[in-house]
Amino acid sequence: MSFSTVGAHDRGAERGAGWPRGALALATLLALLAGCAGGARALGRPGAPALWTAADKVGFGTARSQESRVWYTLGSGELTEVYFPSLGTPSVRSLGFIVSDGRTFAESEADATEHLIALVDPRSLTYRQVNTARSGKYRLSKTYVTDPERNTLLIEVRFESLSGEPYALHAVYDPSLANDGMNDSGTSEDGVLLARDGAAASALLARPAFERTSSGYLGTSDGWTDLRGDFAMDWSHRSAPEGNVVQTGRLPVNGLGARQHVTIALGFGATSAEAREAAQRSLGDGFEQVAARYADGWHAWLDSLPPAPPSVEPWRVTYDVSLMVLAASEDKLHRGAFIASPSMPWAWGLGLEQPSGAYHLVWSRDLYQIATALLAAGDRAAAERALEHLFRVQQKPDGAFPQNARVDGTPRWTNLQLDEVALPLVLAWQLGRADAETYGGHVKKAADFLVAHGPVTPQERWENQRGYSPGTLAASIAGLICAAELARRNGDTASAERYEATADTWQRQVEAWTVTHNGPLASHPYYLRLTKDGNPNAGTTYSLGDGGPSAVDQRRVVDPSFLELVRLGVKPAGDPIIARSLEVIDAQLRVDTPNGPFWRRYDFDGYGETREAGPWELSEPDTGRTLGRAWPLFAGERGEYALAVGQPADTFLAAMARSGNDGYLLPEQVWDGRPPSGQPGFVAGEGTFSATPLTWSHAQFVRLAWSIQAGYPIEQPAVVACRYTSVCRP
Repeated sequence: MSFSTVGAHDRGAERGAGWPRGALALATLLALLAGCAGGARALGRPGAPALWTAADKVGFGTARSQESRVWYTLGSGELTEVYFPSLGTPSVRSLGFIVSDGRTFAESEADATEHLIALVDPRSLTYRQVNTARSGKYRLSKTYVTDPERNTLLIEVRFESLSGEPYALHAVYDPSLANDGMNDSGTSEDGVLLARDGAAASALLARPAFERTSSGYLGTSDGWTDLRGDFAMDWSHRSAPEGNVVQTGRLPVNGLGARQHVTIALGFGATSAEAREAAQRSLGDGFEQVAARYADGWHAWLDSLPPAPPSVEPWRVTYDVSLMVLAASEDKLHRGAFIASPSMPWAWGLGLEQPSGAYHLVWSRDLYQIATALLAAGDRAAAERALEHLFRVQQKPDGAFPQNARVDGTPRWTNLQLDEVALPLVLAWQLGRADAETYGGHVKKAADFLVAHGPVTPQERWENQRGYSPGTLAASIAGLICAAELARRNGDTASAERYEATADTWQRQVEAWTVTHNGPLASHPYYLRLTKDGNPNAGTTYSLGDGGPSAVDQRRVVDPSFLELVRLGVKPAGDPIIARSLEVIDAQLRVDTPNGPFWRRYDFDGYGETREAGPWELSEPDTGRTLGRAWPLFAGERGEYALAVGQPADTFLAAMARSGNDGYLLPEQVWDGRPPSGQPGFVAGEGTFSATPLTWSHAQFVRLAWSIQAGYPIEQPAVVACRYTSVCRP
């Protein structure tokens, strides 16, 4: 949570979560009423609307153990979302600090300080935020771990007065239990802040204990409203039922004139008593002991994997963090369910989805990327769990897979994407899953679905278009050939022949369906993003969606997805149309930055910030208000193609690594230099406000590293490449 005005978009403040415009007069009135009501129920229910924090996280962590079902994220100098009891349930919006001298000022660390983030241990997701006041008055350092044995987040807080003056330090906590920020109830008792919503509860404790506590509502009776009046905490409301609750605890003033060491414990449970006990026990063990257990868990897991490939030696921390981010993105209640990102980008952060979803859902396509990366890195068990989740939890009775689903497998968005049906078949082949139960119960159903419903996909991998997509066709063809191999191992020759015949037909037709010979972008043939009608020489128009134009000639829209044809072995790397299509892609979509080359998704993409660097928004077509930026994962895919044609790929690996932030987290998109030029806080080739960390980006980085080691794209199923390109590896 930020305590600044809604709409601020600078890097030094959280966007979209703070005081609502026009609330000051109401807050002033309520302050007069509540000022003499200390200890009473808080006024101003339900408070300002609950909004998620910004998506560009700089830290992400959880204990390696399954016993601890708490994940944390960091951004803009504060603790942002905390997930409990699963990665599908954000239960905290923020926890930050307000510093006051009690007489002349009160300011939030998010707005008044310069923020630094440090990875304390390069082989553990242990992060430290260091916030130094721009005024030079104080410094606040916070180190985060979760207790491997309990549902507790511990924060080691070190406060230093740089001026020598005594200051008061206030923890301000915004719970959002059960993924609903408008229905929490808070109580303050015995120096402990308790909150609950249904079957979820939290307890915030400190050592030394809070000397004053209060529970109120955002923008009306919360601690910031109190402090901004006379710079002192006057209120001590004991309860704030059913609203957007914000809780405040003042730490002991004694000692803050020099240095102060405080440990904050945020415990969770099904009841307030359970949450309180978890926090108390973690505090009893002490931060150092808990932090050591936390680090040991990550060290042991990394040590269980093969040594990192030499290709990542210059980027070893990014490699280890990438592996840990992928592992941390697996839910602990629903094993094998890896989410896309622990964030809510842009419009999702502004309340478009309630309860939240989108990126902390499980997508079959993203899960395939994660599983193949972990398989390459040596964690075969994790890849197996991912496949088990896909087949036993997500797969529908007809063999298809949902567009996305909650971590428990409940479908969320209801569209169909054929690549998400096909890629689990490729993963099954890669894992050698030829047992009868897997084939008959899952592989055959998915392959039969592809034969019955292809080659036109209701949505391709960018999720907003129906048609003939070369990327989806590549996945479908590869999936059918992998399924055919598994069918033969199970004695189902008839199905194997049917899958191969269908795949062969589609492989022969992919150019006729998706390569234009008269498009306006080049005098030679080139692959299109997709065709709506299977006629790439027709000037058929369609609306791009995501804020793009409403009527664009399909021959005018290209994207790099046709490289799936090479990565999955459907077309030879030296295919001249693919090579010439890359010339078009580079001319239309390539962005050269100080960090290296990146690519945008497709022409006219609107999925990104506004031209003024504001959040992506649902807008009418043809406005051009939002611009899709460049994606690091395309550098990884281009690197895999380079290897396929015998070229080095280290430059692409380096570009991906350099796109990471100071917490070594890789973003969904990087700034591409388009207007406004010189936007404060934006650097070409570094992350935007998009989802960070994006697990797909981290997976692509890991897989490219191992592909460089092997000398070819290790994702490529040999059974497909041998059939269509005569490249037959063992």
